[in-house]
Formats: sequence, structure tokens, C-alpha cells
Amino acid sequence: MDSLPDILRGISIYALPVIFAITLHEAAHGYVAKHFGDLTAYQQGRVSLNPLRHIDMVGTIIVPVSIFVVSKLTGGAGFLFGWAKPVPVNFGRLRRPKRDMLWVAAAGPGANLFMALCWAGVIKLAYTMPGSAFAMPMALMGKAGIEINAVLMVLNLLPLPPLDGGRIAVSLLPHRLAYRFAQLEPYGMIVLLVMLFSGVLGAIIGPFVLATIRGVAWVFGL
Repeated sequence: MDSLPDILRGISIYALPVIFAITLHEAAHGYVAKHFGDLTAYQQGRVSLNPLRHIDMVGTIIVPVSIFVVSKLTGGAGFLFGWAKPVPVNFGRLRRPKRDMLWVAAAGPGANLFMALCWAGVIKLAYTMPGSAFAMPMALMGKAGIEINAVLMVLNLLPLPPLDGGRIAVSLLPHRLAYRFAQLEPYGMIVLLVMLFSGVLGAIIGPFVLATIRGVAWVFGL
């Protein structure tokens, strides 16, 4: 069980990676939607790197902090889970809705992979600063950034509407099957929460998260 100072130190290390992992994921959706013809998110100021435009008080702050604190107090190894304000996408305004939906959906996980690589670069930079007061905090924040973005990328690629993987599946399936599969969206979050609290979700995505972390580390020789 960690002490209060250790918990506060951990929150300070994870805060920035969590905020940017969740909010840049959403901004990427808006940017790609704009590229393919839907200006909804752009007109609402959501195609932005400013985290304040995307932060959801519950999903971006309260839930991740609560999970982190509980895991530290109980000695558990649960992964952080959270969300930002969903970027509004009007798929009907995309130039080719069914095809373009794939790229809009894939943009979020793609942004998480990019950020994981960037955080690996931060760790690599920290290694070039031995003895510096900033080296250890940078390395720890980089490690947190890789872990968080790996979890969010793999989680969102699950083929379950309304996750990004579900929308990718809808884009790839034949029209009739895609329509039927899309009807699962109202129940998707319920299924996801049941999987989360039952431990099934961690068992499913855990190996893929670990493989992603190892792959990113291999690219940078960490």
C-alpha cells in the first residue's frame, strides 16, 4: 500500500500523459473528419490541441484518478480507464460515409500509437541526461505515457460499437451485416463496463497492450 505522498507523486507523473492521451485521441477524430468533409467538430472548436476543449470532468479526471488511487491503496495492478468529451462526427456529411468512417475511427488509436512513440522518445532523451534533476521525472512520465496510450489504443480497437474498432468493423462489413452490427451500439458501453469490472476486459486486451509496449520499446532500443 502506497503512502499519500507516493500517491500524489504518481498522480503528478500520470496527469499529463492521461490528459493528452485522451484529448488528442478525440482531436484526431475531428481533424480527420474535417479532412473528409465533415466540419461539425471544426465548427465547434474541437479540432484543437488545447486539452481544455476536450476534458470531461468525470471521464478525464475523476475516473482515472479514482482508479489510480484505489489501485495504489489496494496494491492492485488495474489499468487506467477514462474518456474525453466525444468529438461530434456527422457521418452523413462525409464524402463517402461508409469508407471514410474507417479513417475517422482509426485516427484516435493512431494518435495514441503516435503519442506512445513520442513518450518513448522522451525516455530516450532522459537517458542522455544522466545526473540531471529532470532525467528521472522525464523517464517515469515517458513510461506512464507509453502504458496509457497502449491501453487506450488497444481498448478502442476492440470491435465493439461505439468504440473505434466497432466503427471500423461497420465500415468494413457488407451493408446488411454492417447495419445489424451497428444496432449493438446502445448496449456497447454496458458490455464494456461489465467486462471491465469482471476482469474479462483486462484478460482480453492485456497481451495486446504488453505487445504494443514491447514493440514501442524495441523501436527506440529501450
